[in-house]
Amino acid sequence: MKRQGLSQREIARKLGISRNTVKKYLDAPGLEERKQGGCSRKSQLDVFRGNIEAWLMEDIQYKATWVYDRLRPMGFGGIYEIVKRVVQGIKAERQQIAYMRFETEPGFQAQVDFGEFQIEEASGVILKIYLFAMILGYSRRIYAEFVERCDLPTFLDCHIRAFGHFGGVPQEILYDRMKNVFIGKIAGKNKFNDTLTGFAIHYGFRPVVAPAYAAWVKGKIERPYSFIREGFWRGYGFTCRETANSDLGKWLQIKDLRVHGTTHEVVLERFDRECPWSRYWTESIPCIYWATRSIGRDLIVPLAPCLR
Repeated sequence: MKRQGLSQREIARKLGISRNTVKKYLDAPGLEERKQGGCSRKSQLDVFRGNIEAWLMEDIQYKATWVYDRLRPMGFGGIYEIVKRVVQGIKAERQQIAYMRFETEPGFQAQVDFGEFQIEEASGVILKIYLFAMILGYSRRIYAEFVERCDLPTFLDCHIRAFGHFGGVPQEILYDRMKNVFIGKIAGKNKFNDTLTGFAIHYGFRPVVAPAYAAWVKGKIERPYSFIREGFWRGYGFTCRETANSDLGKWLQIKDLRVHGTTHEVVLERFDRECPWSRYWTESIPCIYWATRSIGRDLIVPLAPCLR
């Protein structure tokens, strides 16, 4: 798609993924020289291989059925088995690199991220909503909610509701390099958004950013997005965000009673051991957001939508 002259923004919109993921894929070394499985025979899926690789780079847990359903509206007319073979091949290449799984002590770490979901209205208009999710590293208990925006005020409000849901605050929270969190490196040290830093000091946790191009570091939060997308969202009849959040909350309550595939323990039982180690949670204090606005000649002060 890049060779066709599309910009990163256009590619991200067509694939339904973030611009950061598109940039990560385009900048990844060796992609132009990758082998095509030793087969010179052209496949009708070849033109879509870049799409599939971009999706799997965003989340390696996407299933072949999910990929197939996304390709059909894009003009792919082949059978599911072709997609399945390609997805399995790409996953096999990625899984040749082994990583050591790390576990954290109870109450020590949570991981946070945003995900994008799309809704097609009856008129054909595509709407976007965002999923905020926080997962506790020890118990794997999840708090998640759908929001209309992924700006900083919404981001912080979601944290407060997550802390209230868990009844405590972890010692540290791990993020990726989203603009709401990470500004860059200054004098060799990570520079966080000042508002987030003040928020973290107030609630008593330490923000940590994952290394660049190391999605495996945040594996605990990356996996639940596939978990929610495949288990809850697929086939869900969306009517409004409030109803979706209510239904998602009930669904997660049921999932808290399952035996987790990695820990081999019931999520809620493991959470009971984690709770005493979390920092004590009191009722939230209203957040005040500072913003700079230019006043026009009519002396009207424009407010951001989130502050109305």
